[in-house]
Formats: sequence, structure tokens, C-alpha cells
Amino acid sequence: MEPDYNPSRKTLIKNKWVAAAASIWIQCTAGSLYTFSIYSQSLKSTQNYDQSTLTTISWFKDVGANVGLLSGLLYSATAARCGPWVVLLAGALQCFAGYFMMWLAVTGALPRPAPLVMCLYMLVAAHAMTFFNTANVVTGVHNFPSYSGTIVGIMKGFLGLSGAILILVYQTIFKHNPSSYILLLALLPPINTVLFMGFVRIFRTSEEDEIKHLNAFSSFALVLAAYLATVIIIQNIFKLTVSIRALTFSLLVMLLLSPIFIAIRAQRYKSYRMVKSLLEHNQMSDDKDPIDYDDTDTSEDQDGYHELPNGADQVRESNNNMLHLREDVNLIGAMRTISFWLLFFTTACSMGSGLALVNNISQIGESLSYKSIEVDTLVSLWSIWNFLGRFGAGYVSDYFLHAKRWPRPLFMIFTLATMSIGYAMVSFGFPGALYPGSVLVGVCYGSQWSLMPTIASELFGKEHLGTIFNTITSAGPIGSYVLSIWVVGFLYDKEVDGDGNTCIGIQCFRFSFLIMAAVALSGSLVALVLFFWTRKFYKHVVLRRLYHSLRESKRIDYDD
Repeated sequence: MEPDYNPSRKTLIKNKWVAAAASIWIQCTAGSLYTFSIYSQSLKSTQNYDQSTLTTISWFKDVGANVGLLSGLLYSATAARCGPWVVLLAGALQCFAGYFMMWLAVTGALPRPAPLVMCLYMLVAAHAMTFFNTANVVTGVHNFPSYSGTIVGIMKGFLGLSGAILILVYQTIFKHNPSSYILLLALLPPINTVLFMGFVRIFRTSEEDEIKHLNAFSSFALVLAAYLATVIIIQNIFKLTVSIRALTFSLLVMLLLSPIFIAIRAQRYKSYRMVKSLLEHNQMSDDKDPIDYDDTDTSEDQDGYHELPNGADQVRESNNNMLHLREDVNLIGAMRTISFWLLFFTTACSMGSGLALVNNISQIGESLSYKSIEVDTLVSLWSIWNFLGRFGAGYVSDYFLHAKRWPRPLFMIFTLATMSIGYAMVSFGFPGALYPGSVLVGVCYGSQWSLMPTIASELFGKEHLGTIFNTITSAGPIGSYVLSIWVVGFLYDKEVDGDGNTCIGIQCFRFSFLIMAAVALSGSLVALVLFFWTRKFYKHVVLRRLYHSLRESKRIDYDD
């Protein structure tokens, strides 16, 4: 996909750095999926649901937020001609419609809907996130193809942080009023998206030192995460006054202004380099010493990696099977490969089990006698750990791919194995074990959201990335359905005493999370198969393509 945007028309606010900043701002409010536990108890009590019914509604949330084929198709159909704003607008409309109808039902403004109707409201509201995510992530990969892991990690990371941001807004404005929080979700993300969607565009530019400015975005993300974590911990220890909460919220708003300054600095740096290079070129031309810009000095090559020869689009994978993996493969072509289904299975294990934990974390805390504020803290901190996984996996896997030539699936093996340890810690229910257990699961769960789309872009190209990675993402709700409804919900309801819908004690979730530990471990073993299956492809295609892209970025485009 090559949008027909004229680079000469770009201004200080029309470039890929401002597009990245706008995407970051949209992602900062797009993650309502991860705050379901804030209003799940209100949903359960006002609608008189049992745990299995609530789990079913949460599963529809997972389906909406993870089955993003429509957003991928819409992106492929409109981004080249109209721009990604069409996809973002579709997401904003769905977000408002779903949460607003849910708010009307919870507050009693509408008659109590049937559970299936509430499931539909939840599905529509959550489905909006796939449109936000697809537009921002795929646009980022188009704009920064040489550092796809880093930009995906940044976009996915801010989506993870959005849960903590939304909760901080909620605690500042609507303290302990879950129904008002649902109204906040109906208004804030759509308004924020409409304000910034016009700046999210694809730009055909390749610049030297892109990683320098991407690292500035990354540093900002880490500062924001540290600030949010500090505020969350302080709120858990001390009872803050209204003025203090307002101050912390004001500081958050000021922090969120930082991306635009990074974007402006990046564009000015590029303009400075262009002017300097033009002056040097003109001076050398006057000295009759022209520059040959087509010269490809072989001394630049590292360890024998050269530009791919023509026709080198067929790559031999393991077991002497030939996969016709060209620069860009469509969804049907990707689904014919074993790599696609290996990614699909690992996604079902990692995202499915992670969703099962985050959807039930409120009830887990309740069963272990955690206070309400402690449960809210767990949900907020989950966003921080989720962010660290998303951001860290993208950045670290990019570093080791560039510096050590380690294939990206290697990191899936480590994170899924660590994830199984986190589930095992939660299952034992020791005092305080939910905190470190949720840290391990949150970080490793977040890493999958960064690793999977990046691996998909490397194996299948970026032309149809929106449809391919969203189809793989649909494995998440499949795994969540099995684990949440047939494992967690079923086993929880079996442990309920008397006529109530509440279970208290370690036994409520012990066996459920032992099963999830086994599921995560099986995903790690499948990731090991994916690593060996794609190892030669990474060596002979991905690394060569990456080196060629980096070398091309060093050439100055004087028409830009």
C-alpha cells in the first residue's frame, strides 16, 4: 500500500512524527477493555447476574476487542485513498454507541435488557478498540518499516497505559461511581479520537536517525508509566484530598503534551540535516566533485548481508517445504502457511489466558479478601505491567534482531514460559501472591501484543497486515472463551456456598489457574516450534531486507 501523498506538501504539522504523536494520544484513551473490572461488579449487581453470566459478557468484550477483521478490511480499502481517519471515525462511533447504551441500562434509564442484549452492547463497545488499534499500529509500521518492533511496542504500550490513565481520570472526577465511569468511556475516547484522527496519515519517507526520535517517544512512555505507577501506589497508601487528586491529574495532562514537542523536534532536525546536506552538495558541485548517490560501498555490508537479488522471494523453511512468501502476502496466502497457525495457537494460549485473568481479577481479589481499593490498584497496575511488556518486547526484540540477529519468535518462548509461572503463583493464593503473579502475567501478556503483529509483518509483509494480525488476534477470545467460561466461571460457580453468587477462599480459583499455567506452557512449546520453523527465513530474508532498508534510509531524498 503506497498512499499517494505528495511529500512536498508536508508542513511542520504534516509529517510522520506528528502522525505518531496523534496516534499516541488516541491510544492513551483506547484501552477501555482493560478496565472491565472497575464496573463489572456494578454490572453484576444492577442486572442481577451470576458469575457465569458476567463471564459470558466479558467474553463478548474479548470477542469485540480481538476479532478485528472488519477494521483490517476497512483499513486496506480506505487508507490509501482517504486516510486512516475513516477507520478511526468508525471506531469512535462504535465506542460511543456501545458504552452509552450500557450506561442507560445500568442507571435504569432503560428497562433491564436481556443478557444477550447486554452482550451485544459490550461487543459493539469493545469492537471499537480494534479500529483504533489497527489504524494506529498499521500506520506506524508503514511510517517506520525499519523499526517495526519499536513502533508497534510504542503504540501497543500506550494502549496498555490507557487503562491506568482512564482510571486516574475516573478517580479524579467520578470517585467510586462505576456507572459514571461507563459514561466516561462513552464520551472521552470518541471525542479524543475525533480531535486527532486527521493527523494520522501515512508518509513515504525514510530518514536517517529515526531510532533517535523513536527512543524519545519511548523515554516519554517510561516517564509516564513511572508517574502513573507512583500515583497509583500513593493513592493506595494515603487517602488523597480532592485538591491533591486534581493536582495529579493536571500533571498527567501536562505530561501528555510531550509527544508533540518530540515530533516538532524530529521534523526540525530533519529539515536542518536536509539544508546542511544541500549546502555541502552545492559546494562539492562547485568544486567539480560530484557525489554518486547510487554508490553502494560494499564496506558497509555487515557479515555478508547484501541487497536481496531479484526473484529471491521464495524461501525454504524447515522440512524442505517451499513457502512463497513475497514482500506482501494476503490473508488467504498467509493462512496457507504453517507459520500463521503456529502464531494463531500461541496467541490463543497467551492472550486467551491473559484475558481470563484480567476479566476475573476483581472476583479473584474478592475471594482472597482484598479491599475494593486494593482491587482497583491491581487493575491500574495491570495497565502498567501490560505497558512494560508491550513496550519492552518491541524495543528489546528490535535491539537483538539488529545487533545479535536473534529471530523474534525466540522472545515468545521466554515470555510464555514466564507467564505460566505467574499463573502458578496466583493459583496457590498465598498472602500477597496476587501482586507478583499479576506482574509476571501482565508483562508477559503485554509482550505478546507487541511480538505477534511485528512477527506477522516480517513473515507476511505490511500490505495486508491489518487483516492478517487481526485474524490471528481472534485466537484470543477463542482461548478466553474456553478458559473464562468453561474453566474459570464453571469451577467458580461450583465452589459458591449457599444461595449467593460469591465464593470466598483460595479454592475458588486454584484449579483454574493451574490449568492456565499448563496452557501457557504449551504455548511456549509451540513458540519453540515456530522459532525453528522460521529461523532460516529470518536469516535469509528478514535480516537482509532489514539491512537493505537501513542502508536506503541513509540516502538523502532531496525532493522531500
